[in-house]
Amino acid sequence: MSNETIICRCSDITLEEIRQLIQEGYRTVDEIKRISRAGMGPCQGRTCSQLILREIANYTGRSIAELEVSVSRPPVTGIKLKQIVSGGGAYD
Repeated sequence: MSNETIICRCSDITLEEIRQLIQEGYRTVDEIKRISRAGMGPCQGRTCSQLILREIANYTGRSIAELEVSVSRPPVTGIKLKQIVSGGGAYD
């Protein structure tokens, strides 16, 4: 894979950027997510989190099964789009 390969399509983050973060000491998907926003886009990391895990495993020499997976935190309550547009809250 080329260093210009896009790993996180939602945030336009490349393989080179992910590798650089791993070299800087970020060794979990959550750490990389917090510093780069990878996995925080509309897909919520459904694709990129596995690619990031693979890169961490390759760099550290550990298996993916040994690594800490990212925690998915869905919204607490649903909000209708018309409430967002009107500026109302979830309980309006």
